[in-house]
Amino acid sequence: MTELPFRPFADDAAVRHVGEGLLACKLPRGEWTHEAHLGACLWLLTERPDIDVDAEIAGVIRRYNESVGGVNDDSQGYHDSITRAFVAGVRLFLRETGERALAARVNALLASPMGRRDWPLRFYSRELLFSVPARRGFVAPDLAPLP
Repeated sequence: MTELPFRPFADDAAVRHVGEGLLACKLPRGEWTHEAHLGACLWLLTERPDIDVDAEIAGVIRRYNESVGGVNDDSQGYHDSITRAFVAGVRLFLRETGERALAARVNALLASPMGRRDWPLRFYSRELLFSVPARRGFVAPDLAPLP
């Protein structure tokens, strides 16, 4: 059996658990993984039309980080440019996928180029992406425009 380069979601309930836990600030800190970030993003975009992801995602994630004892500063916590790059990637994936079931969509996203941890580096130089200005606010990519 080949091991996947990511931890897949077992079912739709597991994806909703992450999204709802994020919003309620009740998700255990150890469950806030790369997979959880993308699963929550896809869930928000597809199942929570009442939430304006572009306007609210920064506050949602900052609030969650603080609720589990994290800090949002110049070197840790919420990273705006990475988050915005992945939101663009999830939207691109949703335009291209034929998957309909929530967990199947999230797992297909995680297996896609847009789900790779290094996906934002297709658009940003490492120096720019990991700069303080890019963490604190959205900075336009320097290598290629986001989709």
